[in-house]
Amino acid sequence: MRTIKYLFLAIVAVLLITIGFANRQSVILTLLPDDLVPFLKFNYAVSLPLYVVVLGSIGVGLLLGFIWEWIRESKHRSEAVHQRREKAVLAKEVEKMKADRNEGKDDILALLDDNRAA
Repeated sequence: MRTIKYLFLAIVAVLLITIGFANRQSVILTLLPDDLVPFLKFNYAVSLPLYVVVLGSIGVGLLLGFIWEWIRESKHRSEAVHQRREKAVLAKEVEKMKADRNEGKDDILALLDDNRAA
């Protein structure tokens, strides 16, 4: 399975390198449309290779998706923590009740009594 994983990662790397070499042309990214520049007197522009723009956009999209999903699942994680705490409290209570019920009895008789009750 590890070999298949490394083979898949190698294929993806070769594809990304090929896409990078095929799209080396520079593109200019501007912050605002040209129509707004006279009003705001500000515009930021950067020249980047096309493959950087495409792969960066994919990376930013994945990052935003992961963050969105993490926020969306927060209620489920909170509920799981609550359930775990409740389970621990109930387990302690059961152990205490068993200890109280078997207090003063012989250990062997308490074990036999627990097996019959289960």
